[in-house]
Amino acid sequence: MLIAQLSDPHVTTGRLAAEQATGLHRALGRVLALRPRPDCVVITGDLADKGRPDEYVALREIIGRFPLPVHLAAGNHDDRESLLDAFGGTPYLGGGFSAHYHVDHPEATVVVLDSLLPGDDAGRLGDEQLGWLDGVLAGRPEVPAVVCLHHPPVAVGIPAMDAIRLTDADAFAAVIGRHPHVVRVAAGHLHRPVTSGFAGTVLTTAPSTWMQVSLTMTDDPEIWMVAEPTAFLLHQVAAAGCVTHTVQVSQAAGRTCWF
Repeated sequence: MLIAQLSDPHVTTGRLAAEQATGLHRALGRVLALRPRPDCVVITGDLADKGRPDEYVALREIIGRFPLPVHLAAGNHDDRESLLDAFGGTPYLGGGFSAHYHVDHPEATVVVLDSLLPGDDAGRLGDEQLGWLDGVLAGRPEVPAVVCLHHPPVAVGIPAMDAIRLTDADAFAAVIGRHPHVVRVAAGHLHRPVTSGFAGTVLTTAPSTWMQVSLTMTDDPEIWMVAEPTAFLLHQVAAAGCVTHTVQVSQAAGRTCWF
């Protein structure tokens, strides 16, 4: 199974909307140009920039004509209520009315978690959601599972971003560690591609389709945005594990496909 992981499009409206919308549209076009095409797309949070209802309308206009399944995750820039109003009951949220859900594809289980903590840039899953995750993973141990969320559960050496990572990472790790068929934990939030071991599996974070965060590994409290190339991750999932490729978008040499 092939899963394209996009992240942090920060879709907005008004005079500043074009760059974010174009970045997401180009990334989705690059997904369609891949051969074979991925089975689905996961967008790991910060779908909107301010979490306003009109931003989710704009997001739906971008992804509404996209021909592959798209699974959406909430990030700290999102608003849970507005997200559910716009996408609840649709396949974008697994057909349900919750920002955490799972989709049972034939070759893999895709689990999407909700790490949004209102009023805080850091993330949290909470005991109830972690219990739900434990049950979902126990229900289908014979196929690989990919667990997706916005906030990474590890420190990556960028202090300004490490300060706003997942706050209940140890409890999350305890759940993941009980299920060896989890072949990848896929996160966003960092606006950078980062790879780390986590709870007996591998954590990857996807770059942004809009703009990247500078690699500032000092105690600078500012988070600097830089116009580095945009990209997404392509996860090749099989029973034996998962291989992840970084696919360039803004500096891509390959073909793109408009939809």
